Amino acid sequence: MSSARANRQPYLLLLPFFALLAAFWLVPLLGGLRMSLYSNDLTGPGEYVGLANYRALLDDARFFKALRNTLAYTALSLVTILPLALLLAQALRMTFTRLRPPLTFLLLLPGLTPPAVLALLFLLVFHGREGLLNQLLVEPFGFKTINWLRDPDFILPALVLQGVWRWTGFITFFFLAGMAAIPKTLFEAAQLETNSRWRVFWSVTLPQLRPVLLFSAVYLVVDGFATFSGAYVLLGGSGGTADAGLLLVSYSYQQTFTFGQFGTAAAMSVSVAPLMLGMLVLCFAARWRRTH
Repeated sequence: MSSARANRQPYLLLLPFFALLAAFWLVPLLGGLRMSLYSNDLTGPGEYVGLANYRALLDDARFFKALRNTLAYTALSLVTILPLALLLAQALRMTFTRLRPPLTFLLLLPGLTPPAVLALLFLLVFHGREGLLNQLLVEPFGFKTINWLRDPDFILPALVLQGVWRWTGFITFFFLAGMAAIPKTLFEAAQLETNSRWRVFWSVTLPQLRPVLLFSAVYLVVDGFATFSGAYVLLGGSGGTADAGLLLVSYSYQQTFTFGQFGTAAAMSVSVAPLMLGMLVLCFAARWRRTH
C-alpha cells in the first residue's frame, strides 16, 4: 500500500461519520438559521425580515425568563450531580466490590429510561400532598407539605431533582470507568506515603479523573440546554406557575406549535447556540489551563 493511500485511509473511514454529522446537524442548523431570517410562515416561501425576529427576542420577557431558568437548572444539576456521582463511584469502588455489577446496573436504569416515562413516574413523586416525596420525606419530619408542581419556589428544584435522579447513576458509571483506567502503581505509590483513603483520593484519583469530569460536565451542560420531555410532561406543556419551570426548549416548542411563531422560535434556538458554545469553551479552557 502506498504511503499516500495509507494517509488517506483514516479520512475515508471517518467519511460516514462526517456525512451523518452534516445530514443530521449541519443541514438542520443552516435550515434553522435561514428560517430565523424569514417571517413566521412555515408552509409558504415567507418574507425576508432580516434580524427582526432577533430584535423581537430583546423585548420578550418570557424568553429571558426561560434563559435564566435554563441556566439555573444547568448550574444546579452540575453542582449536585457531579459531587454525588463522584461519591457514589468511590463508595462502589472501595466498599461494595462484590455488589458493584448489580448496583451499577441499578444506577444506570434511570438514565436508560425514556424521559417521558420517567416524568410520568415522577408525577407520583411530586403529586400534591399524596406524593411520595411528601409522604416519605416531608411529613414524617414535621414539615409542611409542599405542592412541588404548583408552588413557584419549588417547581425548578423539582425539575432538578428529576434530572439528578436520571443522570447521577449514568455519571457514576463514567467515573467508575475512569477509576478503572487509573494505573494501580499510582495507588500503590500513594499508599506507601499515607494510609488515608481521603489523601489517596485527593492526590491520585481526582487529578486522574479530570478528563472524565470535563466530559461529564460537558454532557450535563448540553443536556441542561436540551431538556424538554421531563419538564413538558411534569408541567403539562406549560412553564408552570409564574413560568417558574419554563425552559428554553419548552418555550421554543410553545412558540412553534402553539403560537405558530416559527421564525421567532428559530431565532430563539440560534441565539442560544453561541451561549452554549461559550459555556463549553469555558469548560475546555479551564482544562487547558490546568494542563499547561
